Amino acid sequence: METDKLLENNERYSKGDAVHKPNYPGRQPIQPSKRVAVVACMDARLDVEDLLGLQTGEAHIIRNAGGVVTEDAIRCLIISHHLLNTREFVLIHHTRCGMLAFTDDLLKAGLEGDAASGKLLGQATGRKFAGPGKSSCSPSQFHAFRGAIEPLDSPRSEKSTERLEWDVRRSMSIIQSHPWIPTQGEDAVTVRGFIYDVDTGKLEEVSYPGPMGSFG
Repeated sequence: METDKLLENNERYSKGDAVHKPNYPGRQPIQPSKRVAVVACMDARLDVEDLLGLQTGEAHIIRNAGGVVTEDAIRCLIISHHLLNTREFVLIHHTRCGMLAFTDDLLKAGLEGDAASGKLLGQATGRKFAGPGKSSCSPSQFHAFRGAIEPLDSPRSEKSTERLEWDVRRSMSIIQSHPWIPTQGEDAVTVRGFIYDVDTGKLEEVSYPGPMGSFG
């Protein structure tokens, strides 16, 4: 599987090797040559091409806050598979993620002007939180990770790792259960999830199925 080769590339990357080639490769087909689609966080410390050793034209890369499988990410994956022939999906969360530092309700309240929420968000982020003081129906969710919040960019802990694992599994479950993404038969896709350690450069695979946390 191509995903296993990408993990080998990551091992080299974590040891300091430059696996990704940044030069323009010339004309290429529209279909990703490795038939891989990656969903990863937008965090500035993740260079997906570098850490997976991907070259231009080899994979689709979908990024958002948290690397969450949102409705738009599902839209992209369906197009990626059914129209552009990808067969392996790779999900990447990471340590010290900002999505561990708030809840949806807390951020909404702060944006709507609640002073106590704004103070908590300011303490968590280390910057003054200036809520616009207005309500909005969009976005409907921020997809913060389940569990007790922690200060922004806190060192990795057993609890934060567990929270990351919960969300990786939730994202995997969303993909695996979607009626338009085949996981059996000749057109099946594989789905694998990982946590990237921003302090070591290494990917760690998340087992599935497993605990996904509670809504509380």
